[in-house]
Amino acid sequence: MRKGFLGLAALTTAAALTLTACGDDSGGGDSGSGEAKGKVGVILPDTKSSVRWESFDRPYLEQAFKAAGVQYDIQNAEGSTQRFQTIADQMLTSGVTVLMITGLDSNSAAAVTRKAQQQGVQTIDYDRLTLGGVSSYYVSFDNVKVGEELGKGLQKCLGDKQANIVYLNGSPTDNNATLFAQGAHSVLDKVPTYKKVAEQAVPNWDNQRAATIFEQMWTQQNGEIDGVLAANDGLGNAAVSILKKNKAAGKVPVTGQDATLQGLQNVLDGSQCMTVYKPIKQEADAAAKLAISLLKGEKPQTNGTTKDTQANRDVPSVLLTPIGVYKENVKQVVDDGFVKKEELCAGAYADKCKEAGIQ
Repeated sequence: MRKGFLGLAALTTAAALTLTACGDDSGGGDSGSGEAKGKVGVILPDTKSSVRWESFDRPYLEQAFKAAGVQYDIQNAEGSTQRFQTIADQMLTSGVTVLMITGLDSNSAAAVTRKAQQQGVQTIDYDRLTLGGVSSYYVSFDNVKVGEELGKGLQKCLGDKQANIVYLNGSPTDNNATLFAQGAHSVLDKVPTYKKVAEQAVPNWDNQRAATIFEQMWTQQNGEIDGVLAANDGLGNAAVSILKKNKAAGKVPVTGQDATLQGLQNVLDGSQCMTVYKPIKQEADAAAKLAISLLKGEKPQTNGTTKDTQANRDVPSVLLTPIGVYKENVKQVVDDGFVKKEELCAGAYADKCKEAGIQ
């Protein structure tokens, strides 16, 4: 994984050099060097499923577009497909020439990509592939590998003992959630000592629903659950909250994803066994670089394709490599500046940070 990470770091550095070479302005004036013509519209999905969209994706994308001196408009659909479509209509009317979207579900997102195509606007699927859509490109982490990291993580924390495991999968309308589950199953289904006793998707990645679902699983299994494959840190923390209620936190390994502040603190205190870190700056920089190439009339560089099973087409893609994070390498996430040491190591976590080598 380290080799892949270093390679991506070099790719990101190159992307940053390309972006900054275009000049700088205060955020969405004209195109600086005059090479990049037009405007980029970005629609982020919500603020509830993960803190990442407003805390990381928006500022990183803004930083990249400002550095390149291109016009941009970034808005958040706040979990509403109607708002998502309204924002798209407004952006297309305002004259965006490249549209980057993270859809809430494939049906509404596909409709937006088709409308954009009819108006000669190229679309980029950002982080989530729009099934049945017509986007020209896709930028994300390799989501099957994310699932594999989750599966490897749970196996590492459980060992090969006899174990009843449950799955808390992400939203059934999010193609990424399907890929995470696929990757996790590809690892865990091969372990003969593991028995899957429950599996359920959590609508809209809703953490409160996840707590209810997991509590029902716990009750149905009479507390005989030995491991929880949770698809992200929000769902993982929901499971941890129920385990705490039943005095089982730290005894039952729980996975997560996104390396959120809460998730990392759970890893440090042992209530969550691991999380998956996706360096979002790499993803945002790669997507911005691709969008800017389109504004310049260039053919963007990609490193693979992703199968849209609904449209039966291969979408040119930039796919990045996720990193499994355990107590012993939480420090890497801090060193990258993804979380602030002062926030992670506050209060009761100060000593736990020292134990993990975070000084």
